[in-house]
Formats: sequence, structure tokens, C-alpha cells
Amino acid sequence: MKHFLRVVTQFFVFLYCKCLWRGLKFVVRKFTGRCELQRICYNNKHGARRTLKIGMTFILFLLQSALSVHPDKVEKTIDDIMALKKINPDTNPQLGISLQASLLQIVGYRSLVAEVEKLRREPYDCENPEHEEMLMKLWKELRPDTPLTGRISKQWCEIGFQGSDPKTDFRGMGLLGLHNLLYFAEHDKATALQMLHDSLQPKHKYVHFAFHGDMKGIHQVDW
Repeated sequence: MKHFLRVVTQFFVFLYCKCLWRGLKFVVRKFTGRCELQRICYNNKHGARRTLKIGMTFILFLLQSALSVHPDKVEKTIDDIMALKKINPDTNPQLGISLQASLLQIVGYRSLVAEVEKLRREPYDCENPEHEEMLMKLWKELRPDTPLTGRISKQWCEIGFQGSDPKTDFRGMGLLGLHNLLYFAEHDKATALQMLHDSLQPKHKYVHFAFHGDMKGIHQVDW
């Protein structure tokens, strides 16, 4: 029954998108003299709200390729879209500027997400000197006055790791987790030390400090 309802729902959504929605858009354009991109830019101030609407419109217009262009090609992409939508750039000079600004934000965001995802998928490698150096930096930031007795040591539990080999704590978020923890310790040391102190208290001992490094990588927004 649930499968049947899902199929029916998908059918009506398809019908709406392909027929009713397009028909409604046609009527609105004839009535206002503006396409959807024009209405979005003229009715919304520059910012996240406008950029989100433009991104969703590109997807609905089957213009997803525009969201993945190189930043150097954003201007040409907008010119092509305006030509496709039959928008005169001479009578709508601000529209092209607004669309370029929003598309640059989208392209930059998607590029950042790709870089972060690449870090997340990269496992911690104890044979990689750069990975090991970052891990040692983390120890020195959180325990500057305490020498580490060895690479494999129960001392790692003192800064919130769950075992004697900290690499096992990065299985969820990969190298991104280590980057998060090190950045946190270097740029907001007071808060990091306080969180570490709290996590080691009896009432909080089940929440390991290193857990926070993994948690920082969970939230994402997709276009």
C-alpha cells in the first residue's frame, strides 16, 4: 500500500512539474512580462535567500550544468542563460550582475563541499608524515607541558581519544576529523580545553572530546 501511494504521489508531482507548473509559469510570465529568474532577482534582496531560489530554479530548468562551471566561465554561462530565456541584457543590466553574483556563490559553495568531502573520504594514514605531524601538533596544543611517551599510548585518552591508537577514532570522518580538532585547538584553545576538561568529568565521560571533531563534519546542504 505504501509503495502504491508513493507511486501515485510521484505521478502527481511529475504531472505538476511537467504540465500544471509550466502552464502556471507561462501565465505568470505573460501577465508580468518577466521570467522566473527576473522575478526572483527583482523581488529578493541580494543574499542567501535569493541564491537558494536561483539555484533551485536552475535545477528545475534542467540547467544543473551551470552549477558546476569554472568560476572563470560564470559570466559567459549567465550570458548564455539570458539568451536562452530571451532576456535583453541592455534593458535588464542589473539582472546579469545579480545572477553572476549568485552563481559565483553557488559554484564556490559546491567547490568547498567537494574539497571537504575529499578530506572526509581520506583515511588517516599513520605512515604519512603529514598526518602524523598534525596528530602530534594536536597533542602539543592540548597537553603542552606533558611529553608523549610513545605513538601508541594510553595517554591519548587524556585528550579524549577512545584508545591507545588515535587513528581508529578517525574512521567516521577521516582526515577531516583531525583537521577539525586541530583547527579548534589552535584557534579557540580556551574553549577546546574547557570542552576537553568537561568531557573527562565523570558525568560526561561517555562523550569523548575527539567525538566533537567528527560531529563537525555531519551537517551539509546540497543544491
